[in-house]
Amino acid sequence: MPIFRPQRKRAPGAARLGDTPTAISRRTLDSVLASGRSSYPNEFGGVLRAEPPGVIGELLLLPGTTAGRRHANFHLYMLPADLSIVGTVHSHPSGALHPSDADLRLFRSWGRRHLIVGSPFTQGAWRAYDGNGRETTLRVVGSGGPIPPDLSLPEYRPPIPVHRPVPETAFPEDEP
Repeated sequence: MPIFRPQRKRAPGAARLGDTPTAISRRTLDSVLASGRSSYPNEFGGVLRAEPPGVIGELLLLPGTTAGRRHANFHLYMLPADLSIVGTVHSHPSGALHPSDADLRLFRSWGRRHLIVGSPFTQGAWRAYDGNGRETTLRVVGSGGPIPPDLSLPEYRPPIPVHRPVPETAFPEDEP
């Protein structure tokens, strides 16, 4: 007796689940750039999901992610079991779009596509890398409306400690 196995038909030449993504949606790229801009002067980190296969269409922010001026630590064990997760994204507030040694270690051990976004977080301030740290290209698909004007970041100034002068006069209860 033959076994019935339902199959989902895919278009000829279409990407399969697990294929390396070749494109990113405009909406996802805008979300990545906005996340980098909003966390400036600190870094931010997240995970990329490809839906449908071949197009990165979602940015996931993991619980427990910590970030500072020179690091973004996200806990990959917090990821759901999901075959559509394809890589990572993080920002370099300095604007340097090349991967550091720590980035290369992450790239080699996890994911197929990785994005680095940098200051000033505009449409051209990002680079894509493969799992070996080599720069690669991703097509931007979909419409995102008009490109926003170049948004300049506010100049970061560390908080100034407030030193209040000690009053010269004594308090009334201190006087004899």
